[in-house]
Amino acid sequence: MDTNNCNKHYVLVHGACHGAWAWFKLKPRLESAGNKVTALDLAASGTNLKKIEDVDTVSEYSEPLFEFLASIPQNEKVVLVGHSLGGLNIALAMDKFPEKVAVGIFLTAFVPDTEHQPSYVLEKYIERAPAAGWLDTEFFPRGNKSAMYFGPNFLSSKLYQLSSIEDLELAKILLRPSSLFVEDISQQKNCFHHGYGSVPRAFIVCNEDLGIPLEFQQWMIQNAGINDVVEIKGADHMAMLSKPQELCDSLLLMASKYA
Repeated sequence: MDTNNCNKHYVLVHGACHGAWAWFKLKPRLESAGNKVTALDLAASGTNLKKIEDVDTVSEYSEPLFEFLASIPQNEKVVLVGHSLGGLNIALAMDKFPEKVAVGIFLTAFVPDTEHQPSYVLEKYIERAPAAGWLDTEFFPRGNKSAMYFGPNFLSSKLYQLSSIEDLELAKILLRPSSLFVEDISQQKNCFHHGYGSVPRAFIVCNEDLGIPLEFQQWMIQNAGINDVVEIKGADHMAMLSKPQELCDSLLLMASKYA
């Protein structure tokens, strides 16, 4: 075993409507390579007891991640991995705790730059995503924001199209309503120059992703100025389910350069 890949601490952050359960194939693979792995449920996600109507801001949504990083000893650094919308959560965490993150790895995830406000990439995505492309995804008001819930057709044709029918079934059972928190994020003026901008960033491209299409992933990489990029071929949006071993190998390779 390559000792360079061992004894790192990976913190895995899920995307909208999902939870820590989404990493169930990846976590044991990283652990069997000798690493520590923490998969978190964000607020109102997975087994977290909050409901989406009780979570008004992206900071409240990210609170379990912030609390976890705050609990890590000062001299320790983690490898922070964010999937999909989770890219915004890890960016906020990197900005808040730059000294505790060795590298932020964006897995086909929204990746902010350091010039625009954090909502910029999300707004560009919404601009480019035709309303019809959301298929049977439901959008509905919850408190001060719009909430969302992925429909079965959207899941099977845009996110899980190369994943097993069992993984798709698991998602249908475990998904919870979420939000893009655009209303809140667009109010944030912080451009992430210092904290977030000081932490190394890497990106994992999934070339068969129909949820965040390849050309939009490439646009975000260029927009954020990320040079460390790995592509997983044949991966849909849910690479941790459709290509868990390839994702594990990619994460071990990337982390070995930083952590």
